[in-house]
Amino acid sequence: MTNFILAAAFSVIGILIMVIKRKTFTTYEKCWFIGITVLASIFAVIFPEEDINGVNGTIIMFLYLLDTLLNILCELLISKQSKWNFIVSVFVELCEIAMCIVLAYRFATMATTLFFWLPCDIISFITWNKHPDREDDSLTEVRTLTGKQEVLLILGIVVWTIGVGYLLTLIDFGTDLFGGNERLEIIVCYLDACVSAVAVANGVFILLRFREQWIAWYIDAILEAVINILSGQFVLLILKLGYLTNTTYGYIKWTRYIKSKNE
Repeated sequence: MTNFILAAAFSVIGILIMVIKRKTFTTYEKCWFIGITVLASIFAVIFPEEDINGVNGTIIMFLYLLDTLLNILCELLISKQSKWNFIVSVFVELCEIAMCIVLAYRFATMATTLFFWLPCDIISFITWNKHPDREDDSLTEVRTLTGKQEVLLILGIVVWTIGVGYLLTLIDFGTDLFGGNERLEIIVCYLDACVSAVAVANGVFILLRFREQWIAWYIDAILEAVINILSGQFVLLILKLGYLTNTTYGYIKWTRYIKSKNE
């Protein structure tokens, strides 16, 4: 019953956000946002969370739903080239740090969030504020990468994943999340390292307003979905579905914008 009330409240909040900001978003964006919100609420009822590391399952589910709501709002604002996505993103980072602490896992992601994403959000907000579109100041000018930059980036991600992933396997976090399955913990350590590397690349892309941040989001969403499945976090799979669909939408919108400016 508690999960049902929590899920219902989450759905109502999501709908209210779209009603209050109805002039800001298109019909597609409203339907996407409300659809992800309702789906996450349904999954919260179907797949309730058990107590983990002495923390009540309802609290964990609240963090999952809050993370989903803030993330999809942030993603939508990024696709609209809005600088205000970084303000929402600060709350996303705080929520995800709380999740890592409560579940005692994914410390590579937590460190990246704490020492990279939070400062990056603040700097990015200032940077985007200095590059408004000349015709519509609600938009920010965006651009694209060169081939050499992409190759160097991929090499950096591979090295980071192997190095940081190995270091994480040497640490005993003592979490109940994987039921004592050491092999599963090791796999998640390397996946977590890769996600943190992609996240850093993504943050730099967003800071510099590069379209390739959407490609980084694709990779991030897929890896995160694998971690969620291995960890039994099925509610968060709805968030990854939202990532994949909105990433496609955002990539198309940014590409059209860049093409129109080049022309």
